[in-house]
Amino acid sequence: MKAVVRRNKALVCDEIAELTPGEGQVLVRTLACGICGSDLHALHHMEHMIDLGRRSGAPDSGFNPAADTVFGHEFCAEILDHGPGSSKALKAGTRVVSVPVTMHGGGVEALGFSNRLPGGFSERMLLSEALILEVPNGLPTDKAALTEPFAVGAHAVAKARLEPGAVCLVVGCGPVGLAIIAALKAQGHGPVIATDFSPRRRAAAEKLGADIIVDPGAENPHDRWESLGVPRSRAAQSMMRSMGKVVAQPVIFECVGSPGVLEGLIEAAPGGSHIVVAGVCMETDRIEPSIAVTKEMELTFVLGYTPQEFAMTLRQLSEGVIDVSGLVTGKVGLDGVAGAFTALGDPEAHVKILVTPNG
Repeated sequence: MKAVVRRNKALVCDEIAELTPGEGQVLVRTLACGICGSDLHALHHMEHMIDLGRRSGAPDSGFNPAADTVFGHEFCAEILDHGPGSSKALKAGTRVVSVPVTMHGGGVEALGFSNRLPGGFSERMLLSEALILEVPNGLPTDKAALTEPFAVGAHAVAKARLEPGAVCLVVGCGPVGLAIIAALKAQGHGPVIATDFSPRRRAAAEKLGADIIVDPGAENPHDRWESLGVPRSRAAQSMMRSMGKVVAQPVIFECVGSPGVLEGLIEAAPGGSHIVVAGVCMETDRIEPSIAVTKEMELTFVLGYTPQEFAMTLRQLSEGVIDVSGLVTGKVGLDGVAGAFTALGDPEAHVKILVTPNG
């Protein structure tokens, strides 16, 4: 079967071995798979990503970053066949999504970051029957494929532990920032300030329900805090509380992942802020802890999602609680994946590109 293979830090459309479902597995046909920012980075810096993972204490899966890898972990697929021991609760032809891991050979393979099993940039995949979820309510395939990236937003919002009425600032409206905005509004939080230099991304943030849109090239988003009832200093906040006024902890979601952004937020944010770091900075960065200490700030670093958050996101998409209409701005076949990686480097060109391996 055909797949797009990362080989020698390049993307090559090639033939790979056919798949046979094993115990408890289902063979699926890939209908659509999103290109993630982590895919873009992994193309050229997979070795560094794996090294950082090992330094973080992640278990060694035996993954070899120099060996062939088929990316793709944001997918919607159709069941073709069942392996031995399967319950066959979902029949062939059923559209499904899944947390992108497959139990295989006595271990767990992270689809899209595995040498043993291909991810969604392939015509077919192997999924664990125990982890698949049927696409409900006739949710279109393009929208179902966004379950995985939008579950990332649900997880970040859960980790923020928002108080009622908390003002939220989302810095960076790429896919992660947009997912966070969607999760915030789906759960009734706000007001939500969204800021990004890209007009296209700001428009997407507004469509997903952000209450205030700020172009940081024209206005400092931190100038909005006091007009929304959030004093900048801890002393002013304490005085308001002593007068019986409720001052919810302001929350900032850092969704850029570039050096210097976190330090800039620490310096500019109101005292007592909670900064949730969802952007993945792959370079060594520097912060001044003393400033955060003086302002009694809280930093939380987040990654991924739980199976429960994944299922909740699928339900919200299928019920229209989260409306992702218009976010898919391009589709390519396997032969167009390399070009799509290049196109996604321009934030004005696309929001999300889906790969459709079977046409």
